[in-house]
Amino acid sequence: MANLLSCALPAAATSCELKSSFVGEDINLSSSEFKPRFQNGGILKIECKESRIGKKPVPVLKGVSVNLKEQTLSVKGPLGELTRVYPREVKLEYDPSGTITVSKSADTRRARQMHGLFRTLTDNMVVGVSKGFEKKLQLIGVGYRAALEKNELVMNLGFSHPVRIAIPEGISVKVEENTKLSITGRDKCAVGDFSANIRKWRPPEPYKGKGIKYADEVIQRKEGKAGKKK
Repeated sequence: MANLLSCALPAAATSCELKSSFVGEDINLSSSEFKPRFQNGGILKIECKESRIGKKPVPVLKGVSVNLKEQTLSVKGPLGELTRVYPREVKLEYDPSGTITVSKSADTRRARQMHGLFRTLTDNMVVGVSKGFEKKLQLIGVGYRAALEKNELVMNLGFSHPVRIAIPEGISVKVEENTKLSITGRDKCAVGDFSANIRKWRPPEPYKGKGIKYADEVIQRKEGKAGKKK
Protein backbone atom coordinates (compact mmCIF):
# COMPACT_ATOMS: atom_id res chain seq x y z
CA MET A 1 0.00 0.00 0.00
CA ALA A 2 2.86 2.33 0.87
CA ASN A 3 4.39 1.68 -2.56
CA LEU A 4 1.15 2.68 -4.22
CA LEU A 5 0.92 5.91 -2.26
CA SER A 6 4.50 6.79 -3.07
CA CYS A 7 3.76 6.88 -6.78
CA ALA A 8 2.74 10.35 -7.93
CA LEU A 9 2.34 12.20 -11.18
CA PRO A 10 4.84 14.93 -12.16
CA ALA A 11 3.99 18.27 -10.57
CA ALA A 12 4.08 20.24 -13.85
CA ALA A 13 2.85 18.08 -16.74
CA THR A 14 3.02 19.94 -20.04
CA SER A 15 0.59 17.68 -21.92
CA CYS A 16 -1.48 14.56 -21.57
CA GLU A 17 -3.12 12.16 -23.97
CA LEU A 18 -6.80 11.22 -23.59
CA LYS A 19 -9.23 9.20 -25.64
CA SER A 20 -12.11 11.25 -26.99
CA SER A 21 -15.70 10.07 -27.31
CA PHE A 22 -14.84 8.86 -30.82
CA VAL A 23 -13.26 5.41 -30.83
CA GLY A 24 -9.58 5.39 -31.66
CA GLU A 25 -9.13 9.18 -31.82
CA ASP A 26 -6.26 10.59 -29.75
CA ILE A 27 -6.45 14.13 -28.40
CA ASN A 28 -3.35 16.02 -27.37
CA LEU A 29 -4.38 18.61 -24.83
CA SER A 30 -1.19 20.62 -25.36
CA SER A 31 -2.38 21.48 -28.87
CA SER A 32 -3.76 24.97 -29.40
CA GLU A 33 -6.71 23.44 -31.25
CA PHE A 34 -8.35 22.31 -28.01
CA LYS A 35 -9.25 24.26 -24.86
CA PRO A 36 -9.66 22.02 -21.78
CA ARG A 37 -12.03 23.29 -19.12
CA PHE A 38 -13.01 21.73 -15.79
CA GLN A 39 -16.63 21.90 -14.75
CA ASN A 40 -18.29 21.06 -11.43
CA GLY A 41 -17.48 17.56 -10.34
CA GLY A 42 -14.12 17.48 -12.09
CA ILE A 43 -15.57 16.63 -15.53
CA LEU A 44 -13.29 17.62 -18.39
CA LYS A 45 -14.93 19.45 -21.27
CA ILE A 46 -13.04 19.90 -24.55
CA GLU A 47 -14.07 22.70 -26.90
CA CYS A 48 -12.90 22.90 -30.52
CA LYS A 49 -12.18 26.16 -32.26
CA GLU A 50 -14.45 27.24 -35.09
CA SER A 51 -13.22 26.69 -38.62
CA ARG A 52 -11.22 29.70 -39.83
CA ILE A 53 -12.42 29.09 -43.38
CA GLY A 54 -16.01 28.36 -42.45
CA LYS A 55 -16.59 31.55 -40.47
CA LYS A 56 -15.58 33.80 -43.39
CA PRO A 57 -18.61 35.19 -45.27
CA VAL A 58 -18.85 34.43 -48.98
CA PRO A 59 -18.94 37.64 -51.07
CA VAL A 60 -21.53 37.64 -53.84
CA LEU A 61 -19.86 39.01 -56.96
CA LYS A 62 -21.43 41.57 -59.23
CA GLY A 63 -23.93 40.12 -61.70
CA VAL A 64 -24.73 37.06 -59.54
CA SER A 65 -28.26 36.49 -58.21
CA VAL A 66 -28.89 34.26 -55.19
CA ASN A 67 -32.00 32.21 -54.38
CA LEU A 68 -32.01 30.50 -50.96
CA LYS A 69 -34.91 28.24 -49.99
CA GLU A 70 -34.45 26.23 -46.79
CA GLN A 71 -31.41 23.98 -47.50
CA THR A 72 -31.28 24.58 -51.27
CA LEU A 73 -29.06 27.31 -52.70
CA SER A 74 -29.17 28.44 -56.34
CA VAL A 75 -26.81 31.00 -57.83
CA LYS A 76 -27.14 32.43 -61.31
CA GLY A 77 -24.61 34.49 -63.24
CA PRO A 78 -23.29 35.25 -66.73
CA LEU A 79 -21.96 31.69 -67.20
CA GLY A 80 -25.10 29.86 -66.09
CA GLU A 81 -26.74 28.53 -62.95
CA LEU A 82 -25.63 26.14 -60.18
CA THR A 83 -27.75 24.54 -57.46
CA ARG A 84 -26.71 22.64 -54.34
CA VAL A 85 -28.67 20.99 -51.52
CA TYR A 86 -26.96 21.36 -48.13
CA PRO A 87 -27.07 18.85 -45.25
CA ARG A 88 -28.97 19.71 -42.08
CA GLU A 89 -25.71 20.18 -40.14
CA VAL A 90 -25.04 23.36 -42.15
CA LYS A 91 -27.04 26.58 -41.91
CA LEU A 92 -27.10 29.22 -44.65
CA GLU A 93 -27.99 32.91 -44.35
CA TYR A 94 -28.13 35.37 -47.25
CA ASP A 95 -27.66 39.09 -46.71
CA PRO A 96 -29.08 41.14 -49.60
CA SER A 97 -26.16 43.54 -49.16
CA GLY A 98 -24.02 40.91 -50.89
CA THR A 99 -22.80 38.11 -48.59
CA ILE A 100 -23.65 34.50 -47.80
CA THR A 101 -22.85 33.19 -44.32
CA VAL A 102 -22.31 29.47 -43.69
CA SER A 103 -22.58 28.31 -40.07
CA LYS A 104 -23.06 25.13 -38.04
CA SER A 105 -26.58 24.23 -36.96
CA ALA A 106 -25.21 21.93 -34.23
CA ASP A 107 -21.93 21.53 -32.34
CA THR A 108 -21.17 17.97 -33.48
CA ARG A 109 -18.15 16.38 -35.08
CA ARG A 110 -19.95 15.98 -38.42
CA ALA A 111 -21.03 19.62 -38.39
CA ARG A 112 -17.46 20.76 -37.70
CA GLN A 113 -16.21 18.64 -40.59
CA MET A 114 -18.75 20.13 -42.99
CA HIS A 115 -18.45 23.77 -41.92
CA GLY A 116 -15.32 24.75 -43.85
CA LEU A 117 -16.03 22.33 -46.70
CA PHE A 118 -19.42 23.74 -47.62
CA ARG A 119 -18.22 27.32 -47.20
CA THR A 120 -15.58 26.56 -49.87
CA LEU A 121 -18.14 24.83 -52.10
CA THR A 122 -20.42 27.87 -51.80
CA ASP A 123 -17.61 30.22 -52.79
CA ASN A 124 -16.79 27.97 -55.78
CA MET A 125 -20.41 28.23 -56.94
CA VAL A 126 -20.37 32.05 -56.85
CA VAL A 127 -17.00 32.27 -58.63
CA GLY A 128 -18.00 29.59 -61.14
CA VAL A 129 -21.13 31.32 -62.46
CA SER A 130 -19.34 34.67 -62.72
CA LYS A 131 -15.74 33.93 -63.78
CA GLY A 132 -15.54 30.16 -64.32
CA PHE A 133 -12.67 27.74 -63.78
CA GLU A 134 -9.94 26.50 -66.10
CA LYS A 135 -7.55 23.55 -66.29
CA LYS A 136 -4.75 23.36 -68.86
CA LEU A 137 -3.29 20.09 -70.14
CA GLN A 138 -0.36 19.37 -72.42
CA LEU A 139 0.35 16.33 -74.62
CA ILE A 140 4.02 15.32 -74.72
CA GLY A 141 5.19 12.60 -77.09
CA VAL A 142 6.00 11.88 -80.73
CA GLY A 143 2.77 11.78 -82.69
CA TYR A 144 0.63 12.82 -79.74
CA ARG A 145 -2.05 15.26 -80.87
CA ALA A 146 -5.62 16.27 -80.13
CA ALA A 147 -8.56 17.64 -82.13
CA LEU A 148 -12.24 18.45 -81.69
CA GLU A 149 -14.91 16.64 -83.69
CA LYS A 150 -18.45 17.83 -82.99
CA ASN A 151 -18.99 17.13 -79.27
CA GLU A 152 -15.99 14.82 -78.85
CA LEU A 153 -12.32 15.21 -78.02
CA VAL A 154 -10.21 12.95 -80.25
CA MET A 155 -6.62 12.20 -79.23
CA ASN A 156 -3.82 10.16 -80.79
CA LEU A 157 -1.82 8.77 -77.88
CA GLY A 158 0.20 5.95 -79.42
CA PHE A 159 -2.58 3.36 -79.34
CA SER A 160 -3.73 1.42 -82.39
CA HIS A 161 -6.87 3.56 -82.43
CA PRO A 162 -7.67 7.18 -81.53
CA VAL A 163 -9.15 7.90 -78.11
CA ARG A 164 -12.57 9.56 -78.23
CA ILE A 165 -14.01 11.28 -75.15
CA ALA A 166 -17.47 12.84 -75.12
CA ILE A 167 -17.45 16.40 -73.77
CA PRO A 168 -20.07 16.71 -70.99
CA GLU A 169 -22.60 19.51 -70.81
CA GLY A 170 -21.32 22.67 -69.17
CA ILE A 171 -17.70 21.98 -70.18
CA SER A 172 -15.83 23.75 -73.01
CA VAL A 173 -12.64 22.41 -74.58
CA LYS A 174 -10.19 24.42 -76.65
CA VAL A 175 -7.24 22.87 -78.54
CA GLU A 176 -4.15 24.95 -79.30
CA GLU A 177 -1.20 23.83 -81.45
CA ASN A 178 -2.64 20.28 -81.49
CA THR A 179 -0.99 19.50 -78.14
CA LYS A 180 -2.40 22.03 -75.64
CA LEU A 181 -5.85 21.67 -74.11
CA SER A 182 -7.84 24.25 -72.18
CA ILE A 183 -10.79 22.90 -70.15
CA THR A 184 -13.22 25.53 -68.85
CA GLY A 185 -16.58 25.46 -67.07
CA ARG A 186 -18.64 26.94 -64.27
CA ASP A 187 -18.51 23.83 -62.05
CA LYS A 188 -15.04 23.42 -60.50
CA CYS A 189 -15.62 19.74 -59.66
CA ALA A 190 -16.78 18.93 -63.20
CA VAL A 191 -13.77 20.70 -64.73
CA GLY A 192 -11.39 18.82 -62.46
CA ASP A 193 -13.06 15.43 -63.06
CA PHE A 194 -13.04 15.80 -66.84
CA SER A 195 -9.39 16.91 -66.84
CA ALA A 196 -8.43 13.91 -64.70
CA ASN A 197 -10.38 11.62 -67.05
CA ILE A 198 -8.30 12.91 -69.98
CA ARG A 199 -5.01 12.60 -68.11
CA LYS A 200 -5.59 9.00 -67.01
CA TRP A 201 -5.36 7.76 -70.62
CA ARG A 202 -1.61 8.54 -70.67
CA PRO A 203 -0.24 9.64 -67.28
CA PRO A 204 3.26 11.12 -67.70
CA GLU A 205 5.99 8.52 -67.25
CA PRO A 206 9.04 9.44 -65.13
CA TYR A 207 11.86 8.66 -67.62
CA LYS A 208 11.20 10.79 -70.70
CA GLY A 209 8.11 12.62 -69.46
CA LYS A 210 5.84 11.30 -72.22
CA GLY A 211 2.12 11.46 -71.61
CA ILE A 212 -0.60 13.96 -70.68
CA LYS A 213 0.28 16.36 -67.89
CA TYR A 214 -1.16 19.47 -66.33
CA ALA A 215 0.48 22.67 -67.55
CA ASP A 216 1.84 23.48 -64.08
CA GLU A 217 2.69 19.88 -63.16
CA VAL A 218 6.28 19.00 -62.29
CA ILE A 219 7.28 15.45 -63.21
CA GLN A 220 9.83 13.81 -60.96
CA ARG A 221 12.31 12.25 -63.37
CA LYS A 222 14.12 8.94 -62.86
CA GLU A 223 17.48 7.94 -64.23
CA GLY A 224 17.40 5.06 -66.71
CA LYS A 225 19.61 2.00 -66.52
CA ALA A 226 21.89 3.29 -69.31
CA GLY A 227 22.60 6.46 -67.31
CA LYS A 228 23.69 4.70 -64.11
CA LYS A 229 27.36 4.67 -63.23
CA LYS A 230 29.05 1.32 -63.09
